[in-house]
Amino acid sequence: MTPVLSLTRHGEPGGLPLVLLHAFPLDSRMWDEVVALLPELDVITLDAPGFGGSPTPLAVAERLGRPTEPALETYAAAVVDSLRSTGVERAVVAGLSMGGYAALALAERHRSLLAGIGLLDTKASADDDAARANRLRVAEAAAGDAGSEAVAPMVDQVLGETTHAQRPELVERMRALLGEAPPVGIAWAQRAMAVRPDRTAALEDLDVPALVLRGAEDGMSPQSALNAMAEALSDVEVVVVPRSGHMSALEAPDQVADALRALHARCR
Repeated sequence: MTPVLSLTRHGEPGGLPLVLLHAFPLDSRMWDEVVALLPELDVITLDAPGFGGSPTPLAVAERLGRPTEPALETYAAAVVDSLRSTGVERAVVAGLSMGGYAALALAERHRSLLAGIGLLDTKASADDDAARANRLRVAEAAAGDAGSEAVAPMVDQVLGETTHAQRPELVERMRALLGEAPPVGIAWAQRAMAVRPDRTAALEDLDVPALVLRGAEDGMSPQSALNAMAEALSDVEVVVVPRSGHMSALEAPDQVADALRALHARCR
């Protein structure tokens, strides 16, 4: 059976897979440097509905028999379906930003999949009214004339101060990645994230090893959000990556790979 989402398996299948879910509005390529540092692991990367090589969100929902309204629950169901189509029933799942929201939906609705969870530069709380309104504004712009330009301002928000000051090549790379973001994916994902509920309770009785990580300069997922997730979890390692912002996997792939390797080892 063909996976509903675009799925790439890195390395030889075997043992416990590490599944990586990407940030908005990028695709699974954002993990390339991290994956290259984990050659000993069976790593699987997927593209969210409407991103990378995955079908449109409408096509994903129809294939799964789910409602067509934007919802992270559809993304989570698509992850489960795609993994099962490749014979994976249990995995360590780590997500960054939007990928973390999807991992939280898995913790709430598909707990049997999780041998461990990594929550990177994300939060379990719902959006407040201002954040929700901004997401819907960006969704409307992306679906209209602006297209991918609707997310261009994110280059100033997703990278840390150190990156902006010292790594102009990464700033330009991020600018290019934002320019490639698909308008259909942007609009769907923003609307799905806008309606997501608070999922802190899904962590409170989650009995698997967990990693909670953020870049020290992440202005989008504050330390208070990390603390709230860590306090809800029973078996958690907390990592704060210096000189990194919201895109820690791109800004500090070495430290992120080390943290994911340690999480995976705890889950074995």
